[in-house]
Amino acid sequence: MAFRTKIEQIARKNESRIVLALDFPFEKPENRDSLLSKAESVLNAVHPYLCAVKFNHHLVLPLGAFGGVEKLVERVHDYGLVAIMDCKVNDIGATNQVIAEYYYATGFDALIANPFIGWEEGLQPIFEVATRLQRGIILLTYMSHKGAGEGYGQTIIDSETGEKTHQYIAFAKKALALKADGVIVGATYPRKIEEVYQVLGEKVPIFSPGIGAQGGEIRSALKAGARYLIVGRSIVGAENPAESARQIQKFTRQ
Repeated sequence: MAFRTKIEQIARKNESRIVLALDFPFEKPENRDSLLSKAESVLNAVHPYLCAVKFNHHLVLPLGAFGGVEKLVERVHDYGLVAIMDCKVNDIGATNQVIAEYYYATGFDALIANPFIGWEEGLQPIFEVATRLQRGIILLTYMSHKGAGEGYGQTIIDSETGEKTHQYIAFAKKALALKADGVIVGATYPRKIEEVYQVLGEKVPIFSPGIGAQGGEIRSALKAGARYLIVGRSIVGAENPAESARQIQKFTRQ
């Protein structure tokens, strides 16, 4: 089953638009076993309130792709969810192909790639691997941090029309043309979500990180057109992660 269909079905079944960012603060390498246990504990507590789990380098670096991370991905699947690797693939084609092969071999259902690398000898090998393995690709379109505008917000000349446009609008159009499985637009920039949604409509879903700790608001992100909310520290760092996830899930259904 295609990634996009899978996550949509899970979201409906669990009545949840929450993608958990399973990110933890730095731990000394010798504490990797306790880090794995902590991640398993959070997943066990909050999985009923999610539709997906997103991994970053936070866990891959200390636990290893084919060590603890593979076990966590299996746990995610056992809970009936999908796993997304936030590797932000951003290299030459040959390297990107190997990166994609490894992460998909780990069990990830989708990965995040940076469209700045272009198509030929950039994104193309990633899409080819994803198509062969029936996995997903989500493209960065506008990140959630304060400096995002320096790259994603710059004004460019559209190569086809010759007109001025914003980089994130060009990336949204690229995601639509390439039939990507989603785009990333920070919840901290609801106006950007709205502009990207005007390009994509319902054809490509918007994933919005930055909820809570970075200042992104659930209501404004959803109203602007976000389909899924990526939430990390507000759940993982909460005293009661399950209750925090439940409250966010409840709020998204209002």
